[in-house]
Amino acid sequence: MLRDITLGQYYPVDSPVHRLDPRTKLFGTMVFIISLFVADNIWGYLLATVILALVIRLTKVPFSFMVRGLRGILILLLISVSFNLFLTDGQVLVQVWIFRITWEGLRTAAFMAVRLIYLVLGSTIMTLTTTPNELTDGLEKSLGFLGKVGVPVHEISMMMSIALRFIPILVEETDKIMKAQMARGADFESGNLIQKAKAMVPLLVPLFISAFRRATDLAMAMEARCYRGGSGRTKMKPLRYQSRDRAAYGAELLYLAAMIGLAMI
Repeated sequence: MLRDITLGQYYPVDSPVHRLDPRTKLFGTMVFIISLFVADNIWGYLLATVILALVIRLTKVPFSFMVRGLRGILILLLISVSFNLFLTDGQVLVQVWIFRITWEGLRTAAFMAVRLIYLVLGSTIMTLTTTPNELTDGLEKSLGFLGKVGVPVHEISMMMSIALRFIPILVEETDKIMKAQMARGADFESGNLIQKAKAMVPLLVPLFISAFRRATDLAMAMEARCYRGGSGRTKMKPLRYQSRDRAAYGAELLYLAAMIGLAMI
């Protein structure tokens, strides 16, 4: 299960999506997320499916690797679908005891499931095709206008980048701790859900110690290199828009306009 978390990982491969400016990918991710909440019928979700499949193909990242991250939201997905399926009023299709499935509930549950899956896939595409350094630079450039009102844009971007970078590191550390404890007789597989949750408690202490140690080492390394934030710092690879980025912006805006138009049908 832990190995299935793909959010925060970078997949090194040469693809048209990898070569895009990180600001373009951040804007595209935001547009895609907004479009999922704008979509209100089957035609909007069909368009989102086509666009998502096209982008996944362009990334050259194996689809089997990308969908591994969906296993981590399986419980959340089941809970969301169940609540919408059984607690939505409307035209009753099936009723067993106090449980009933309505047409409106079935429609809402299906759209909710697709929305959650696409949200995870869309966010995963951005992290798989963008290095932490590029992500930090892209966030800082995109939110630079907030610096004029006193918002510490560079610090916020750095924190978000480090948090994303630490996800796969902490997952790997958790996997090592679990294997070490299983070698000493710990059982994380048998029992019901509550027993499995209790078995995970001994993982928290060594995991938190490891996380704090890594955070301390990172802070000391930044201090040793006289790191003082973004004021006056230069970039080894400054971000510059290319023609492909302008074309991507146009395609993203066209997609959003199409989604809004389909939602009005």
